[in-house]
Amino acid sequence: MENVPVVNFASDNAAPVAPQILSAIQKANTGPVLSYGNDLLTKGVEEKLKCIFDCDLRAFPVATGTAANSLGLSALVPPYGAIYCHQLAHIDKDECGAPEFFTGGAKLVPLAGEGGKLKAEELEKVIAGAGGGNVHHVQPAAISLTQATECGTVYRPDEIAEIAIVGHKRHLCVHMDGARFANAVEFLGCAPADITWRAGVDVLSFGATKNGAMGAEAVVFFDMDKAQEFEFRRKRGAHLFSKMRYLSAQLDGYLTDNLWLNLAGHANKMAVRLAEGVSRQNGAEVLYPVEANMIFAKLPEVALECLAVSNILYYRNGRDEDAEVRLVTSWNTSEQDIDHLLKVIA
Repeated sequence: MENVPVVNFASDNAAPVAPQILSAIQKANTGPVLSYGNDLLTKGVEEKLKCIFDCDLRAFPVATGTAANSLGLSALVPPYGAIYCHQLAHIDKDECGAPEFFTGGAKLVPLAGEGGKLKAEELEKVIAGAGGGNVHHVQPAAISLTQATECGTVYRPDEIAEIAIVGHKRHLCVHMDGARFANAVEFLGCAPADITWRAGVDVLSFGATKNGAMGAEAVVFFDMDKAQEFEFRRKRGAHLFSKMRYLSAQLDGYLTDNLWLNLAGHANKMAVRLAEGVSRQNGAEVLYPVEANMIFAKLPEVALECLAVSNILYYRNGRDEDAEVRLVTSWNTSEQDIDHLLKVIA
């Protein structure tokens, strides 16, 4: 029986490692260097991030997005604190209680919002009525935004700034889950600073794994005071790697010559092409604006049946009766991959 190659639209996590990043790891694999992040590569990554964000900052490599989010939040929130997030946020749906664990028991408060976004007005109402100062209630402590969102939409700078103003005036910190941060920056065409510290973000989980890395993220602190104890939290959380150079090599390669934006730009371009093709299919509907590398679509039953027996990896979204799929493009998605999927569902 002929082996049919698998085509991936299930997740950007399923994509291989970008060759430039593999090359960076190989280049780092020479001779002895100091361990636990005391190497030149790790220090150089922080310097590159300072240039990219045009500010002073502290950056700490970790291996997973769960660690970046959970440890980052742990530096912002007391055990009796509340973290406000969207009801689809990864920290609430997909991290197995890790944020609650690493914060020592902080409560996630999921909120509704169209297109995966929180709204400043709604947040203000919820936080105002949360019982701040009342010993019987968890205390408002942080807001976590996902950029790009779990619906594939992107917060604009003014949307983030409005949310940050709501939080900061009540002494809440603002965290950003940037697992697909590069896709958002590339879509907006803005400076990375415009949707982080300039808009009021205190801590960013800077993602690389979904965009071509083997397994590397960085927790970036724009509020330097919040970074003081993070080194201890990272060690206690088992993410101070002895051979840190191999995490840092990935990030170094990722940040060199705008690779991070080039990879994301390709994934975004493929997503637009795919969405346009899906929307032309009879009975198909793209459910959200396509602003990053994720497409959510409702498909006719016959198209779903064809997908189910194809060589295409994808995820059903929601209940089976909703007839929805999530399709994700990545740095190595080709036009041929897209044409093949469109042919299958046609």
